[in-house]
Amino acid sequence: MSFLTCYEQRPTLLMEGALGERLKREYHLKPDENAALAGILYQQGGRQALLELWSQYIACARQYNLPFIATTPTRRANKARTAQGGFDESIILDNTAFLKEIRDRSGIEMYVGGLMGCKGDAYKATEVLQPDEAFTFHSWQAGLFLQAGADFLFAGIMPALPEAIGMAKAMEQTRLPYIISFMLRENGRLIDGTTIHDAVAAIDGSVAQKPVCYMANCVHPNILYKALSRDFNRTALVRERFHGIQANTADLPPEALDNAAELKTSDCIELAQSIRKLSELIDLKIIGGCCGTDDTHIRRIAQEFASPKQVVCSSTP
Repeated sequence: MSFLTCYEQRPTLLMEGALGERLKREYHLKPDENAALAGILYQQGGRQALLELWSQYIACARQYNLPFIATTPTRRANKARTAQGGFDESIILDNTAFLKEIRDRSGIEMYVGGLMGCKGDAYKATEVLQPDEAFTFHSWQAGLFLQAGADFLFAGIMPALPEAIGMAKAMEQTRLPYIISFMLRENGRLIDGTTIHDAVAAIDGSVAQKPVCYMANCVHPNILYKALSRDFNRTALVRERFHGIQANTADLPPEALDNAAELKTSDCIELAQSIRKLSELIDLKIIGGCCGTDDTHIRRIAQEFASPKQVVCSSTP
């Protein structure tokens, strides 16, 4: 089954939880200054750490019989930063191949996404590219994911509309299914001030092959709930096209998250219930975790959407 068919036919897809924070805090692995998490693969212990974390999340999907999607840790590994770090295109090919190997050995329905991101700071919307610039800039990475055999493409925490449009065009040319995920404030807008509704309308209107859906990541579900509750976002278009979250455990705005000295976390049951509340506003199809989450959170989120029974918050499958 293809990723697109899975998305269209299955009510819920489980996405991975945090990688970056866990690699740093639990495994003491330092992201590359330029390529960020994409360089972890080449560090001593890096492959084993990634395998262990993804295996934990796969176990959650297996326990609740949910299809699982995971993305390569390559959001910052664009052409410019890759070159600055002394890497070449193999950093995309190698990260994709490694995650595909995990997929093929998982024994579950699993799909590999090629993760891409904005050129500048996603929390501050700096160095925002205009659509034509973004198309050129991001086509390099999108083309490599196609070459590497990714199942779909994923643009993570996109803070500004112009670059998101160019990103969508770069992804579209691969003909792979793709998802655009926004960086949002509780005022219902991207960091650049664009409303969710207007962003969806503009991107959909700019491409022939529309994104599979839109979602948000690196945001607490309570913040997303407030954002979606704004009158200008309570539209048929948003309900039709916005379908997912990779949730933070901290109910904090982007500025506070970006400058936090300590990782903020919260109870896994509370987080799962907050995600469930989003179902009042949108049809949630893709659910997962971001900063502060681990397998205890992902397991409880999976349980929340797979079964009404309560479970104890535990890391034991």
